[in-house]
Amino acid sequence: MAKVNLPEGGLIRYCVIILSLLIGKALSWKVRHYDFDVEYMYRSLDCVQHVVMGINGQFPAPTIRANAGDTVVVRLTNKLQTEGVVIHWHGIRQLGTPWADGTASISQCAINPGETFTYRFKVDRAGTYFYHGHYGMQRSAGLYGSLIVDVAEGEKEPFHYDGEINLLLSDWWHQSVHEQEVGLSSLPFRWIGEPQSLLINGRGQYNCSLAAHYSNYSNGNQCKLRGGEQCAPQILHVLPNKTYRLRIASTTALASLNLAIGFLLNTQNRVNGYTKWAINNVSLALPPTPYLGSIKFGLKNAFGNTSPPERFSATYDIMKPPANPNSTVGSGVYMLGLGTTVDVILQNANALSENVSEIHPWHLHGHDFWVLGYGEGKFSTEDEKNLNLKNPPLRNTAVIFPYGWTALRFVADNPGVWAFHCHIEPHLHLGMGVIFAEGVHRVGKIPNEALACGLTAKMFLSGKNN
Repeated sequence: MAKVNLPEGGLIRYCVIILSLLIGKALSWKVRHYDFDVEYMYRSLDCVQHVVMGINGQFPAPTIRANAGDTVVVRLTNKLQTEGVVIHWHGIRQLGTPWADGTASISQCAINPGETFTYRFKVDRAGTYFYHGHYGMQRSAGLYGSLIVDVAEGEKEPFHYDGEINLLLSDWWHQSVHEQEVGLSSLPFRWIGEPQSLLINGRGQYNCSLAAHYSNYSNGNQCKLRGGEQCAPQILHVLPNKTYRLRIASTTALASLNLAIGFLLNTQNRVNGYTKWAINNVSLALPPTPYLGSIKFGLKNAFGNTSPPERFSATYDIMKPPANPNSTVGSGVYMLGLGTTVDVILQNANALSENVSEIHPWHLHGHDFWVLGYGEGKFSTEDEKNLNLKNPPLRNTAVIFPYGWTALRFVADNPGVWAFHCHIEPHLHLGMGVIFAEGVHRVGKIPNEALACGLTAKMFLSGKNN
């Protein structure tokens, strides 16, 4: 170890300089306040009028913008007549604020009609994010908007550009999400089908094409738009010899999109005859009491006491429909040691029907993860040798392809309870997800209104939490 000779008081001066820098940076951080009213309204998103869910009369919902290090405060009022609501801030890790993750029955209770809940969280990383409803299938109903985090004040972007364009991609059904939910939970099973339209910044065209005039497709109908319609495409103005940054986020509930400028074992199963999606043969069912409160206060029987299986049978043939299609419903939790490194292999398999395996985008709340690799077929020890451990990309959402696998790694360093699930909304609705819990004893005070339901509400009323 080298010896460093400091002049008298040198160490003190050094500490003072560091402290001054930290204070200066903290002074540049701001608190960004937003007041949101969630409500239904009529819109012609794809030139056909339907009811859509929006915020403050806007669809898509208003864009939230902040700088890295800022605190975002959203006062959310539920003005829906008959249903609860929560908002998830997709990609925001919620360090120290797991109760603000916006996941019903996991991090908080649903906000009832007429109630107001205040989300308060810090945005620590610059990037392009979005927010969306995480109760039932409200994302499909239109509850989403952009969340953009610029670099901290006083810092510069690592690359130069002259302007930026924000593109929010989504899919849209003419059938209401309530009808879709009934169909997904019925016998016989009724799939929601493909979306009627794809939207860019909330605009699309149904049953017609803007490019029909230039296409050889004889049955294509030319869209007849004057430009002022709610469904008319947004015109993006750019100048030659200029560089533009495209901020792209996809809120799609089903569609997997490619944009061009012109171990978990995933299986489909049955539970009591109903079609479900399962992970290691367990279909996730969320409890009425949020996991965060149940674990924090040691409430027994609030959710499944059996930990979900960590592996699936080595003899499982992923290329064929399951030999035994029956599954089970569970609400158990994977309990992770705080600070441990967790490797997850997402393995895709054949669905209930022959020769069917679907694409699944998996999203992890509260963390980023490294994508160590993708592959075709069944994951093996040979595949393990070829994982990228040197420079894997960092993501919060990764795709698992049909009959393929995806290897992920993350560090369980964020105390709380977090969802890990397929981001296709009907798949999550049918049980395609798991729950991770880590260091919940380290979570600070949770606002009472976040836990004002189920067993935690009864605990508050009895005063047993004191």
